[in-house]
Amino acid sequence: MRENQTTNRAAGMFFLRALLGIIVGMQGYGKVFTYGIWTIYESSFRPLETVFPKGVLIAVLYFTTAVELIAGICLIFGAFRNWALYLLSLVILVVSFGHGIDSPIWDLVHVLPRAILIGSLLLLPEDWDKWRLSMFRN
Repeated sequence: MRENQTTNRAAGMFFLRALLGIIVGMQGYGKVFTYGIWTIYESSFRPLETVFPKGVLIAVLYFTTAVELIAGICLIFGAFRNWALYLLSLVILVVSFGHGIDSPIWDLVHVLPRAILIGSLLLLPEDWDKWRLSMFRN
């Protein structure tokens, strides 16, 4: 294989992985350090209290926030790549379900790009993802 093609694949995989890591990592960061967990709860989760118990909603909020923050950092560096992608897949499914319960027709502008990036990274050959921390490969 030509060297340029190998480099382009590695660069492309790094770009997709780092972009997803920045997007979800900053979302988790914003929930914790910019807006605050309880502000997010009041604006996005409280309306679902008619459908789900408050304790479940709080657990989902903490789970999704922690996964976004930690998986985002992991993806930027390429650490535990597959686990980060699996957990983010679960978060996207949970978020999509929650938004669907709240409003059956909702704006996909935030979910769809993440879903495409996750799906792409899971479907593209992992051996193309060369620019990552080798000590944390899974």
